[in-house]
Amino acid sequence: MDYRKPSDRKSMHSRIVQELGLQIVSGRFPPDDKLPAEALLCEEYAVSRPVLREATRVLVAKGLVYSKPRVGTVVKPRREWHMLDPDVLHWLMQSSPQNEFFNVLTSVRSIIEPAAAALAAQHATEADIAAIGEAYRRMEAAPTPEALLQPDLDFHSRIADATHNDLLANLCNMLSVAIAEALKHSNQRPNLHELALPRHKAILTAIENRDALGARHATLVQLDDARSALSVVLGTDLS
Repeated sequence: MDYRKPSDRKSMHSRIVQELGLQIVSGRFPPDDKLPAEALLCEEYAVSRPVLREATRVLVAKGLVYSKPRVGTVVKPRREWHMLDPDVLHWLMQSSPQNEFFNVLTSVRSIIEPAAAALAAQHATEADIAAIGEAYRRMEAAPTPEALLQPDLDFHSRIADATHNDLLANLCNMLSVAIAEALKHSNQRPNLHELALPRHKAILTAIENRDALGARHATLVQLDDARSALSVVLGTDLS
């Protein structure tokens, strides 16, 4: 279930997960703190114990808390949270200053994506390269920043797939929620196409030419440009 957009059918269950998850991630309930007692939470949300316990199990599965009989539900240390869980990432984005979160995200991307591009240059099939090229052509044709978002995401995810390293591709895919949010901001930069497209084209060309070193370098240049775009749009220095 997507706890960022609770459905009507399970709205109370989803609301509990969403609100408690956000409070934990934001520091309202710090590590080693206990959540309010079951009876208090059941009364606050007007739900039965089974509904509350199901919501708690979701938070346990996301690495945010643990539960023990006669102890209660306790917030786990931050290092044990499942940071790449889409909901946890979403709560982090909601509760962190934008510049701080995007700076961390860009640093992570700068470690992972150049390596992925280099591997793609070495291992991509002709079909993989055609798929990356198709995403790039949709980027070129996008008439608005909003229309550019999905082709941009597809471009990067197809490079990850072209590594034929399932673990790396899955890791990149798990970051897609956060990357999409970053792109929504960076793509608002003036002269978007003129600045962003040549850098993506350089990555594609290097992969087409089986140039691993060139693909790595082109990706680093593109990510540095993405950092600059976020700085322009957010009006702050991401360095």
